[in-house]
Amino acid sequence: MSSSPRSWSRAGTALRGWRTRQWAVAGAGALVTAIVVGAPTDVVPNPLFGRSVPVQWWNYPALAVTALLAGIVLSTYVRPPSALPAPDARRGGRLGAVGGALSFFAVGCPVCNKLVLVLLGASGAMSYWAPLQPLLAVLSAGLLAEAALRRLSLQTVCPVTASA
Repeated sequence: MSSSPRSWSRAGTALRGWRTRQWAVAGAGALVTAIVVGAPTDVVPNPLFGRSVPVQWWNYPALAVTALLAGIVLSTYVRPPSALPAPDARRGGRLGAVGGALSFFAVGCPVCNKLVLVLLGASGAMSYWAPLQPLLAVLSAGLLAEAALRRLSLQTVCPVTASA
């Protein structure tokens, strides 16, 4: 992972240079992520979905961190008004997608996941899958943070132009 002090410095510089448009997209992206991940997993209570196992205390901060980091990653795809070219979309994009998908499995009901039920059964889901979910949440947050760092650090790199 590229979580060097230099990456953190570049990311901070990029965030300080964001305009209202980027912050608005980050906020909207965080809200949409919270709904898209939180509603089907019933961490965000709603009449459409339910869960067999109560929401755990750590599901709320895991969803909040996921939403915040996903909003930042999504906002890095907004082209800044400056003359700098947009960052390479491949840098950190897969990490962000995998991190977002893992967060869904991390905060979801362990016995509501059909794949886990088929593989482990209800008792296996509670005995083996449920204890792994907090680790998935940490892994998800780490992948999203790495994706954000990579994408933000590219926003501060000065492009090199080809000479004639």
